[in-house]
Amino acid sequence: MIKALIVDDEAPARERLVRMASDIEGLEVIGVAENGKQAVELIEELSPDLVFLDVQMPCLNGFEVIESISRRPRIVFVTAYDEYALRAFDVNAVDYLLKPFNRQRLEEAVRRAEETLVRDQNTHLSSLLKSLASEGQYLTRLAVQDGFTIRVLAVQELDWIGIEGKQVVVHHGQKILPIRRTLSELEARLDPAHFFRTHRSCLVNLDKVKEIVPWFNWSYRLRLTNGEEVDLSRTQARALRKIIKW
Repeated sequence: MIKALIVDDEAPARERLVRMASDIEGLEVIGVAENGKQAVELIEELSPDLVFLDVQMPCLNGFEVIESISRRPRIVFVTAYDEYALRAFDVNAVDYLLKPFNRQRLEEAVRRAEETLVRDQNTHLSSLLKSLASEGQYLTRLAVQDGFTIRVLAVQELDWIGIEGKQVVVHHGQKILPIRRTLSELEARLDPAHFFRTHRSCLVNLDKVKEIVPWFNWSYRLRLTNGEEVDLSRTQARALRKIIKW
């Protein structure tokens, strides 16, 4: 889902763009700004993936908005003036929409932005995976996908790793984030003194285990510091007793 911010000083133009954007699959409007100053504040606060940015506005114009932000999202300029097109592409805008435009033209701009986001994400992920692969015997960091962002987490921060459907996911606090590795690969690369296979589909960070709870048929459940519980099979309970004496 692409998170978008709409910036335009004209209320009818803002409202029309919000209506059109709401019909585009994979696009979510997370905020609206009516001048350049407000745009800068919302970009810094909301971290949108994409900004539909007017050029001529009070306080700051579109180009001054770009100069004022610390993190630059994808920019699609939306304006009634064609004389700014060359300058727009000088600042790496992904598209330039001349008013009035139709829904098809808007969707085309969104797809262009999406392509650049995916391309950069894959490049970043490839770089991170090479970096992680060059580490020592055991992994100390993992790259996981959080929307269009690749987050790097220290392994000691993780609560547990499991399989949901056919996807391997890491549980980090209240977040569940997908990772492009198999559970067997992770088991082999994580320090067994800290990560334990509780059953076929689960690796638990032992540093996050708060309680061992007796369950049915001589099995157990592990209660973690984040409040979650995971199953511990009878076979693995015997193995865990050798690590945690109880």
